[in-house]
Amino acid sequence: MVCALMLGAESPLRAGEGTIRVKHVLQGAVYLEVAGTPLSVGQRLLIGRSGAGGTVEVAEIEIESVAAVSAVGRVVTSSTAVVPGDRAYLDRDEMGRIGATARETDANRVRGRLGVDWSALQLPGEGVGSSQLGFMLRMDAGRLGGTHWSVKGHYRGRVQSRKDSTRRETLTDLINRTYHLGLQYDNPDSPWVAGAGRLYVPWAASLSTIDGFYLGRRFGKQTAGIFGGTTPDPSSWNYNPDRQLAGAFVNTERGSFESFRFTGTAGIALARVDWKPDRQFGFFENGIFYRRRLSVHNNLEVDLRNASRNSGSREILLTRSHTTVRLQPHKAITFNVSQNYFRNLPTFDPRLIGTGLVDRFLFQGLSGGFRLALPHRVSVFGNAGRSSRTGDRRAAWNYLGGAGVDDVLGSGLQAEYRYSKFDSSFGRGTYQSAGFGREVGTGFGFDVQLGQQNLESAYTTRSRARFVNANADWSLGARYFLGGGVTVYRGQGEDYNQYFLTLGYRFDNRR
Repeated sequence: MVCALMLGAESPLRAGEGTIRVKHVLQGAVYLEVAGTPLSVGQRLLIGRSGAGGTVEVAEIEIESVAAVSAVGRVVTSSTAVVPGDRAYLDRDEMGRIGATARETDANRVRGRLGVDWSALQLPGEGVGSSQLGFMLRMDAGRLGGTHWSVKGHYRGRVQSRKDSTRRETLTDLINRTYHLGLQYDNPDSPWVAGAGRLYVPWAASLSTIDGFYLGRRFGKQTAGIFGGTTPDPSSWNYNPDRQLAGAFVNTERGSFESFRFTGTAGIALARVDWKPDRQFGFFENGIFYRRRLSVHNNLEVDLRNASRNSGSREILLTRSHTTVRLQPHKAITFNVSQNYFRNLPTFDPRLIGTGLVDRFLFQGLSGGFRLALPHRVSVFGNAGRSSRTGDRRAAWNYLGGAGVDDVLGSGLQAEYRYSKFDSSFGRGTYQSAGFGREVGTGFGFDVQLGQQNLESAYTTRSRARFVNANADWSLGARYFLGGGVTVYRGQGEDYNQYFLTLGYRFDNRR
């Protein structure tokens, strides 16, 4: 819920604009926007993708936290990577009913939101230091012109800035750059698949978001393809807006959802920074699943060091590896064991630590955890492990824990709290955050998050930061909406208040 609340700065879709939609995917965590469908922690949903023959089931997820207009789930099983724009369904009957009419429903349908943004930045004790105008766009345009091309995703950014145009990015600005918006081609009757924009490579999500393209061809249950682009997402482990990336991959799938299932991807890639040689590496992403009970997932990267850059010798080195084993003996409890390794320092923006967007990079070494669903719609979760970085004299303990309530004292309010202590290759510290939200009827909803992080690192001068982020959304009739919010940030050298207001229009060429 923490990430979902922070992304709540962008107004969610209301009922009638779609049901449950995948908004963001991060290393097995699926962030959903929920339009009028009540969800609860521990609930299972099916992820479907529209195609020429209807809706195809691609994954099953379990809800781990719920907010007023959003939710977060983890992937239990999947036949391919979940991507933004996929939809979630309560059961196979619902998927079948919708899938039977998906061809007619999605063909030439264009719907979404378009809004004008105004925001202002205020320094404590001063007036408005700068203001900016921008726009937000959320679009779901399926089967354009009766073809299998679609445009899906969202964007939010500024187009004009006044006064202090050289100011640093704020936390809200940073989060806005984690968007996805892409043009995609996927025809079940054709062997070709393609995509362009800001998106994931569907068969290699561990490469994180790219600004670029992918092109693939299916050969039965195998898919081979190429990709290229830059790495613009500040929540990515290899974030560098000046990095260029290109490569090729092969994916294979075997088995079925009713029994054992395997999916595997292998590929090679070249990376450059400002068009100067950076890395040449291989990447591998594999998953083994047994029904709903067990899942094993691993992704890793290995670098080839040339003789000219490695003291005259060629060498293959393990650069990054992440393995997760999840076991669910009962629907109320899930156990997981993870192993995380980085040879190189992750380069995500450290200001995102308190938002929960980069939790997967904070633990290095072996860790284990659980999630338990309790009566009265309460859930608790925890994770602990010992870091084992290269060069460390001794291991250090890492912790993460928290609890969530889906309906506080029958008020309809959802809330969650989490605390983390970490000791990783980029630094050590703690963070804690609390969030709550509620939707009032179908016309108003709000989310609030509070966070604090303490970081000791040789790679940043920021040591302590606190923030409050609050957002609200009103429906003004059937077509218009109004959104507003404020971010209060207090950190070393970055004390500010940021306010924003959005006025927008909902569009749907079928209504």
